[in-house]
Amino acid sequence: MTISTTMSKKWAIPLLLVIAAVAAGAGWYLWQKRSSVKPEAGKAAVAKQLWTCTMHPFIIRDAPGKCPICGMDLVPKVDSGKSSANAANGREDALPGGVSLSGKQQVMANVTTTVVSSEPLATGIEANGVVQFDQTRQSKITAWIAGRIDRLDVSSVGSVVSRNKPLAEVYSPDLVATQQEFLLALKSRDRLKQNGGYDASGSDSDLVASARERLRLLGVKDGQIAAIERSGKPMIRIPIYPEFSGVVIEKMVQPGQYVNAGETLFSIADLSTVWVELEVYENDTRAIKTGQAVDIRSSAFPGELFKGKVSLVYPYLDPKTRTMRVRVSLPNPGMKLKPDMFVKATVAMPLGEGIAVPVTAVMDSGKRQLVWVELSPGSFEPRQVTVGSRIGDRVQIVSGLATGDKVVVSGGYLIDSESQLNGGK
Repeated sequence: MTISTTMSKKWAIPLLLVIAAVAAGAGWYLWQKRSSVKPEAGKAAVAKQLWTCTMHPFIIRDAPGKCPICGMDLVPKVDSGKSSANAANGREDALPGGVSLSGKQQVMANVTTTVVSSEPLATGIEANGVVQFDQTRQSKITAWIAGRIDRLDVSSVGSVVSRNKPLAEVYSPDLVATQQEFLLALKSRDRLKQNGGYDASGSDSDLVASARERLRLLGVKDGQIAAIERSGKPMIRIPIYPEFSGVVIEKMVQPGQYVNAGETLFSIADLSTVWVELEVYENDTRAIKTGQAVDIRSSAFPGELFKGKVSLVYPYLDPKTRTMRVRVSLPNPGMKLKPDMFVKATVAMPLGEGIAVPVTAVMDSGKRQLVWVELSPGSFEPRQVTVGSRIGDRVQIVSGLATGDKVVVSGGYLIDSESQLNGGK
């Protein structure tokens, strides 16, 4: 018994020491764990107010100061969700990604808005062009019979000519002989009348009709044939008249020159109307149709506008420039537009009734386009839109907006940055 009691006491003391050591270690571990958590929680609870720059929203500080970029005073960063609810008179259903800005923030960010309205829209396709002759108003004057130019009334290229005044006079022995045959046929008919062998109720005799037709084929006009018939004498020199009034663009003969039948003597062009050949890019060709109005401007006449219409859309494309030619016909009062003159054209494209906003209002991410709409003072939400044609410094909105919406036209990118910082999508 004495030995057993002595052994129990011998082991009890070390066991108590081990238990005490384990308890002390466990207590130290729990104290360290609790002390490491509390300061972080306290720090998180304190760091609720952040400060940012109205011009550079990505600058965020935990204390007031100056912006390191622009030097402006930092302002308190507003909690988007809380402010949106307050700005919307306590609404809790603000759209995700909505942003609320204080009055000072809007002023600093230069936020401006405009009210959307429906209106007639029209755009224009810009193109360069070259003035050309109206080919329907061009003519070549040729010799209908071989002969000699006895008289030339046109001295040089560029001369203005009239359809009532001759360009030249030609002497042709063959033409004189044909006129004499015509006069002999007339005399023969007259003798038959006197002798009672001519039927007065009928037309000219076959001989007279044949001679008259030969003169026509030689280029003699009906009025000239009538003059020959009245005078009873052949015309030694036959005058040559243009088909219409215009300008001489080519002159191939000189006085005294002998010409052959079919040889070109002059080229005449009427410049009272001209064509403009436009070069339109491939992606714009689908919108151009015959009859569309076109405004023509020339640097030679600043501020002056010439109006025409599309008369032809060529059915082929230039493979080198990837452009298509479009012909515009237009009047040319005073012959101001000269062939080969460079001009600028705007082809009118009416779009009908619709909505358009300034280009600065639309933010294009490449995958989608959106605008910022002001729901109430200081409260903004993003709105995805579908854009149409560009109209000067505005863009057509096909869908996404309605009449009466108030759209941000400047400062939208700063609002978008604020939304991204607040976790907006």
